[in-house]
Amino acid sequence: MIKRKRFDFWVIVSITLFLLFGFFLVYPLFNLLKESVYTGGEFTLEAFQRFFTRGYYYSSIFNSAKVAISVTIVSLLIGIPFAYFYSFFKLRGKKFLFVLVLLSTMSAPFIGAYAWILLMGNSGLITQFLKSLGFPGVSIYGFGGIVLVQSLKLFPLVVLYMNGAFRNIDNSLLEAAESMNCTGIERFKRVIMQLSMPTILAAALLVFMRSFADFGTPALIGRGYSTFPVLIYNAFLGENGTDYHFAAAISVIAIIVTAVIFIIQKISTNKFKFTINALNPIQPKKAKGLFNVLIHSFVYLLVSVAMLPQLYIVNMSFRNYNNSILQPGYSLVNYENALSKNLFRSINNTILISFITLVIIIVIAVFIAYLVVRRNNLINNTIDVVSMLPYIMPGGVIGIALILTFSSSNFALTGTVWIMILALVIRRMPFTSRSATAAMMQLPESVEEAALILGASKLETFGKITIPMMASGIISGAVLSWVSVITEMSSGVMLYNNRTITLTLSTYASINNGTYGVAAVFATITTIFTIICLVIYLKVTKSEDIQI
Repeated sequence: MIKRKRFDFWVIVSITLFLLFGFFLVYPLFNLLKESVYTGGEFTLEAFQRFFTRGYYYSSIFNSAKVAISVTIVSLLIGIPFAYFYSFFKLRGKKFLFVLVLLSTMSAPFIGAYAWILLMGNSGLITQFLKSLGFPGVSIYGFGGIVLVQSLKLFPLVVLYMNGAFRNIDNSLLEAAESMNCTGIERFKRVIMQLSMPTILAAALLVFMRSFADFGTPALIGRGYSTFPVLIYNAFLGENGTDYHFAAAISVIAIIVTAVIFIIQKISTNKFKFTINALNPIQPKKAKGLFNVLIHSFVYLLVSVAMLPQLYIVNMSFRNYNNSILQPGYSLVNYENALSKNLFRSINNTILISFITLVIIIVIAVFIAYLVVRRNNLINNTIDVVSMLPYIMPGGVIGIALILTFSSSNFALTGTVWIMILALVIRRMPFTSRSATAAMMQLPESVEEAALILGASKLETFGKITIPMMASGIISGAVLSWVSVITEMSSGVMLYNNRTITLTLSTYASINNGTYGVAAVFATITTIFTIICLVIYLKVTKSEDIQI
C-alpha cells in the first residue's frame, strides 16, 4: 500500500515567499545592476567611470560618510549620557520624558529640517532675533545644519537602545566592581560601557544607516553640500532629463558602500558577543545636590530642543502668510488653502497606503518569523536574509529598481498606488519581521506540541495558539513600521504622482513651491498621525525599551 504524503502548508508558504521576494526584490535589484552596466544593448562601465573621474560625483560618498559619521558620534555622545541618567537615576516626569523621546524620533526626518529653516534660515525667527541684537546670526544650511538636524532626530534611537541595554545589566556586577574600588567614571567606562558595547554598535549602525540614507534633510538644507541620496535623486530626475543608466550605477555603488559598513559592524559586534541576564536589575537612585540639578537640566533641555521643531511647525500652521512672507496674526487660512492643495487626498492616500502596507507586512513578517524559528532550513534562512536586504539600502535605490522593473507594459505598476505600497513593504519589512522573530523565539515549543497532542492541526495551532502568544511583539513592530511608512519619503519622492501623493510628500512639495504655511499644515497632520501611533505603541507594549 502506497502511503500518501500529507499536505504541508508551510512548504507552500516557504515556496510562495521565496518566489515573491525573488520577483519583487531580487529581480528588480538584478535589473538595477544590469541597467548600470548596459546601455543601448552594449556592456559598458562608462557610468562608473564617469562617477569616479568627476569630483562632484564621488565626493558625495565622502560627504554622506562625513555627515553619517559625525551624526553617529554626536548621537552617541549625547544619547548615551541621556540613557545613563534615565536608567540609573530617579528623574521627575520620567514617563513624560520617555514619551517625548519617542515622539522626537518618530517624526518625519525632513520635517525637522523644514522647521529649522523657519527658525534659523535666512529669515528665520532665531536669525532675525540675533540680528536685532547686533549678532550676524548662524546659518542652518550646509554640513553643520545637516548634522544638527539629523543628530536631534536620531539621538533618541541611541537613548531607546541604550535604555534597554542598561536595564539588562545585573546590579551585582556593578557592586563587585565597586568592591574593587572601581567607581564613578572609571566604573562607567570599564564595566557599564563594556557590557553595553554590542548595543552601542547596533545603535551606531542604525543611526549611521538612517543618516546616510536620509534624502529630505540634505535636500532641503544642503545648499550645495551634495550627499549620496540627493545625487541619486538628481541623476534620476535631473534638469537634463532622466538618466536611468547613471542613476542605476550610483545606486549599485550605494548598495556596496552600505553593505561594507554593515559587514564591518557585524564583525565588530561579534567581538563583543555575550549573553547577559539581569537577575538583580539596577534600581534607579536619587541624585543629590547640584548633580541632580545638572542631570535634570541636561535631559530636559536636550529633549526640549529635539521637540522644538515639531512644536514650532504646529504654531506656524496657524500663522498668516502672504506670498510666502510671514504676516502678523493667527488664522485658519493655511488649513483652508491646504484643502485646495490635496489635503483630503493626501490623508486618504496616507491611510489607504499605510493600512494595506501594514497588513501585508504583518502577514509576511509572521510567516517569516515562524519559518525561521520553527522550520529552520536553507530556503527559509535565504528568505530571512533577502527580506533584510532593504535594511542597508537607501530608499532611492529601491525606488529606482522598482521603476526599472515595473515600467514595462508587461508589469505596469509605475504611477499606481501599488508600486508605492510595494516599495514601502520592501523598505519597512525588516522592522516587523525582526520584532516578530524575537517574539517567536521566546515562545516555548511545548505549548504548540500540547495543542497538537490535543487534536489541533498545525494550522489551527498556529492561528489560535502561536499568533496570540506573539501578538505583543507583532503589534509593537507593526506600529513602528506604520510610523516609518507614513513618514517615508526617500523612495516615495520618485514614485508618487498627483493621484498617489501622501501627507509627507505633500509637505515636501509645498516646501518646494514656497507655500510654507500649507506645508506646516501637512506636517502638523503627519505629527498627529505619529502621536496616534505612539499612543497605540505605549498601550500595547507598556514598556520603556524598544526594538527598532
